[in-house]
Amino acid sequence: MNKKRVYFYYPEKKYRIEDRCGLKQAISELFWKERREVGRINYIFCSDEYLLLINRQYLNHDYYTDIITFDLSSDPANVVSDIYVSVDRVSENAKTLGIPRSRELVRVIFHGALHLCGYKDKSRNDISVMRRKENYYLKQYFKDSH
Repeated sequence: MNKKRVYFYYPEKKYRIEDRCGLKQAISELFWKERREVGRINYIFCSDEYLLLINRQYLNHDYYTDIITFDLSSDPANVVSDIYVSVDRVSENAKTLGIPRSRELVRVIFHGALHLCGYKDKSRNDISVMRRKENYYLKQYFKDSH
């Protein structure tokens, strides 16, 4: 597991992310447990407006979302991706759910990684499987790091 293959970028402004190194390691471990090799994963933390522009331009969707995952892999055995995360949406979701922003941020980060491992979230059954996986990795992460 090479945690140096997971990168965090902040194109607009720097956002506070607790335990960045531990979180990158947890992402690498998620891929290892899901039997996927990481080539390079770029997490880009941005605003609602920034992500809305990407959603419109690349997906023809005209709405806010918390995450967009672009799988750029040419080889399924070597995951390469850009994952855009709206910190505005994450903060709003956390407030609505009554949970810490840091926990919601980690959930969304794992959600993007799980998409790259083949998990979907379109059907009711897919959503249920995705939530179970998110909760499993959240429990592991917060037990190990906090």
